[in-house]
Amino acid sequence: MASITSLDRAGAAEALAACSAVTKREIAAMLAELYPICRSLTGDGVRRTLSVIGRSVDLTIHEVPSGTRVFDWTVPKEWNIRDAYIKDASGRRIVDFRKSNLHVVSYSIPVRARVSRNELATHVFTLPAHPDWVPYRTCYYNEDWGFCVSHRQWLQMTEPEYEVCIDSSLEHGSLTYGEAVIQGERPQEILISCHICHPSLANDNLSGVVVATLLARHLRALRLRYSYRFLFVPGTIGSLAWLSSNEHRLARLRGGLVLAGLGDPGGFTYKRSRHGQSEIDRAATKALRDSGAQHTVIDFSPYGYDERQFCSPGFDLPVGCLMRTPHGRYPEYHTSADDLSFVKPEQIAASLFICMEIIGVLEANRVFVNLSPKGEPQLGKRGLYRAIGGDAEGREREGALLWTLNLADGRNDMLDIAERSGLPFAAVAAAAETLARHRLLKELS
Repeated sequence: MASITSLDRAGAAEALAACSAVTKREIAAMLAELYPICRSLTGDGVRRTLSVIGRSVDLTIHEVPSGTRVFDWTVPKEWNIRDAYIKDASGRRIVDFRKSNLHVVSYSIPVRARVSRNELATHVFTLPAHPDWVPYRTCYYNEDWGFCVSHRQWLQMTEPEYEVCIDSSLEHGSLTYGEAVIQGERPQEILISCHICHPSLANDNLSGVVVATLLARHLRALRLRYSYRFLFVPGTIGSLAWLSSNEHRLARLRGGLVLAGLGDPGGFTYKRSRHGQSEIDRAATKALRDSGAQHTVIDFSPYGYDERQFCSPGFDLPVGCLMRTPHGRYPEYHTSADDLSFVKPEQIAASLFICMEIIGVLEANRVFVNLSPKGEPQLGKRGLYRAIGGDAEGREREGALLWTLNLADGRNDMLDIAERSGLPFAAVAAAAETLARHRLLKELS
């Protein structure tokens, strides 16, 4: 079984090529299968989604009954929908849930009535700035109903009365989420979480789901130091439900990533954990910098995805968020324009590669102590120093050896050495491995 720590930069380039060439077909197929499913906080759409994921990942499915208290929140009633429409005077469906599940405000209560256009206007949502797009709206914790239509279509709906129908149910049931654990050599865990509660939104939902699924499948085939826990949860209430049942596990958590919005054409954005300089924050920042990919690193804020829950002050877990363009900063966000044409399989494949690089840093990061600290040990007699200098690759290798020897004092980890030296993490990791093999370094547990 291969180890994730063995990738050098040539191997990383090969892995990226493999991600781009091989998995993009799987990515496109998975996106196409998941996209039409009407997901929400609860219901059969979530279960269907988890069933698809479960073909690639060995999931444990949890059902949390409606009415369960999870800290200051309560698991809501289960919502399912079969059909919905608005009909004109001729009986023609002019707004049809069967054509787009975004047409119905998620969690709408059942309704069947004839209403005036004026009354309907209080239940219709549009996007005047983008008249051909349909918005995505919810009423999760407020029993109400509504339709989402394009602004252009709404302006054309001038009849005085319409027939409306939302064939839905809001009943005592449960909240469903999936969990997968990949056991490593150590009990300490890395948490990977994504949200599965949005309907047909390809970037702000499915891109994170697809990356997490393929990442879990990839890690399953590797020899790992840490254990990895994957969560496929409805946003906010799902992570809170997991936290409320797993407080006894949290001391094992070494770090974590929330994955979202990883398929759009923008550069990467890493949002730090509340800690700001935890190992996961430093690993993500270093992996992005070494990759050469366009990226931005931003500080934690209590607004965004489920990192808000993991980083709430009562838990203060070292969990960051990896995305591309942040939520709300691209016009397609929470609209029908976030469709399968907006996300690109090669962008999702590159996001998967970055996740692998971050995990590779976490797996390889160690603390060493120099066993020959008085003066610089003679590298030439050990065959570690060039007899003839000149090439850049040799200078980097030797620089990594010297920096690692100098800073391996039992206090600095390999990330510290890579950051301070400005060298790629892979170069420092290779240097440490070489020096340990020559008994010049000893790893501290």
